[in-house]
Amino acid sequence: MNVVETIVVFAVIPLAIYGLAGLLTLRRRSGGAPRRRSGQAWDYPAMWWSANPEGVGAGHHAATENSAPEGAPTAAGGARGNW
Repeated sequence: MNVVETIVVFAVIPLAIYGLAGLLTLRRRSGGAPRRRSGQAWDYPAMWWSANPEGVGAGHHAATENSAPEGAPTAAGGARGNW
């Protein structure tokens, strides 16, 4: 195998495959449903999803008052809005 064949096999062919894949992802799709953009009105009824629809409304306990002292953190867990 000479140098030209090596460059074609290991450089040009992979670059052509990546270029083709890139062009296919950038093309516009003429068909399909129009996409919703932020700021547009939502004209559909609200849908709530439950993993167990038979269990919705059953076994829910009444909310109890928070017994934590004033000023103490009341949330448990580690989710935060910053890193």
